[in-house]
Amino acid sequence: SASFIVQVKGRVEYQRLTLATFLSLCSIKNTIKTHIHKHTNIFTGDLNFNMFQIRLLILSALVAIVASFAPPAFVSTRTISTIKDGVASSASSSLTSLDAYKKVFVAGGSKGVGRHIVDKLIEDGSEVVALVRSQEAIDELSALEGVTAILGDAFEYKNVEGAMDGCDAAITTLGQGTAGEDGKRVDYEGNSNVIEAAGILGVTRVILITSIGCGSSKEAAPPSVFEVLKDVLAAKERAENVLIKYYTNMNWTIIRPGGLKSEPGTGEAILTEDAMAIGSIHREDVAALAVKALTSSKTERKVLSAVDQSIPSASNVEGRVVDEFALA
Repeated sequence: SASFIVQVKGRVEYQRLTLATFLSLCSIKNTIKTHIHKHTNIFTGDLNFNMFQIRLLILSALVAIVASFAPPAFVSTRTISTIKDGVASSASSSLTSLDAYKKVFVAGGSKGVGRHIVDKLIEDGSEVVALVRSQEAIDELSALEGVTAILGDAFEYKNVEGAMDGCDAAITTLGQGTAGEDGKRVDYEGNSNVIEAAGILGVTRVILITSIGCGSSKEAAPPSVFEVLKDVLAAKERAENVLIKYYTNMNWTIIRPGGLKSEPGTGEAILTEDAMAIGSIHREDVAALAVKALTSSKTERKVLSAVDQSIPSASNVEGRVVDEFALA
């Protein structure tokens, strides 16, 4: 008779990774000491260097520690040994599924792309924790099986951290067309709070939804569109830079959608690494791509644009076609 032995492999070479983490901490310590040495008036009131940057450096070290000691939740590699007639054989396979992310934090889940993401996640069997700002949103989302809606404000770091605690992954779609009375924008302030909380809590899988026109895709946006949205895009880009620069041990993905539409999705939208991609896309399709990207090992530390080339777009009058990024 045949017997099956299934061995789930975790992360290997723990001692080597621990040493690498120690060296990383030493490097960060030396960086902080250098800052203090260069700014001799730090303790006399002239605080000239950016404490926020140093705090983020320390958070990077914490993420490195989590990554070193925790088995990888993102991809499980299984070795299957089969013994039949006295002969042993084995095969390995890489598995990615929402089983790895059973509890997902969603910021911006009360409307738009975020609301569609909540629906897609619960359809796929994940539990969702959504941070929302109104009692109306609490009532609506709490009526959905598998959703825990928490009242809070993404501008308040402690609200974000408290809601995210216990989650396996985080997706943020935070964005708003206008700034508050203090000039702050949730596009940066809220998203950076999500990123920082993920680092503190050891939530190493993060998806940030921003927009075409940020970073390397700036030239893709028509000048007239960029001029109107430049302040919003600048805030979103700042959040992107925090994630890319300071969270080098985090498994992040940045998705930049084109012009958003509210009609039902076509199912034809794609992700692409082409920074010059431009066009339109339905919010429902952005959500579908984000949930697929969540469990794709190929999206680790990738910046991707999202467009639907089946939709005519005034931003792409030349009909430029881009290559699709394969998630599988």
